[in-house]
Amino acid sequence: MSLSPYVFDASRDNFDSLILGNSMRGLVLAHFWSPKAGPCMLLMPRLVKLAAEYGGRFLLVMVNTEELGQRARSLGVTSVPTVKFFLREQVVHTIHGAESDASFRAALGRFLANDQDRLRMTALHMHQDGDTEGAIALLARIAVEDPADLAVAADLAKLLTLAGLPHEALALLAALPAAARTQGNIAGLLAHLELLEAANQEHTDDAGTPAARLTQAAQALFEDQPEKALEQLLELARTAPAFRDDIGRRAMLALFGMLGGEHALTRQYRARLAELSV
Repeated sequence: MSLSPYVFDASRDNFDSLILGNSMRGLVLAHFWSPKAGPCMLLMPRLVKLAAEYGGRFLLVMVNTEELGQRARSLGVTSVPTVKFFLREQVVHTIHGAESDASFRAALGRFLANDQDRLRMTALHMHQDGDTEGAIALLARIAVEDPADLAVAADLAKLLTLAGLPHEALALLAALPAAARTQGNIAGLLAHLELLEAANQEHTDDAGTPAARLTQAAQALFEDQPEKALEQLLELARTAPAFRDDIGRRAMLALFGMLGGEHALTRQYRARLAELSV
């Protein structure tokens, strides 16, 4: 029977759905308790109060070990009270004993998404459900409200690309501050978009110009010829480091990420790229 909108009692029949099932949608706290243990009875109302205060940002499930002792032991519970934090069907944190409210708040802060994160996840679910246009609109609104959130910028660029709008995605990422453009996933995505743009352009320049080399590298990549692409990009990095903010080097690093650190081409061309700096 539900104790509140956010607090439930576990049973043999609903344990999996209450704790594991709900943990696929958000954070679940399982409070393993016994009516014979005084600290459990002191902790319980405090947890219920926290659940009400957080207003559904996590679910609290009471697990009476007198009734579900075997299930508790299977999860490593050897004493009560014990509170286990579940996300995506995994225990991500455990608090033993009746710790202070501050301890629980600190732990909750590590695992609870903020409003921005929840909106971002909503947008990604919209895309998964087929409403990519709506997802793009929601991410665009979030990006306007918090332009410093690089995760939102990256997701928005990816959806714009999937929607057939790579030029808009490229413009979005190119407008980020220089420091942001060098961040891991942003840097790789930006390089991929620049290669995609180059592949879609026709150049009448001589074969040795930077623009022509970039186009040749992009075409080789999309023809599944990574070695040919890396060769062109290496030459571009060597001869024209100022061209498009050293796109040759940046694109090579992005390709290394695609191929994997142990790939023979990654090892070969990473060493050759390093030689340029010597």
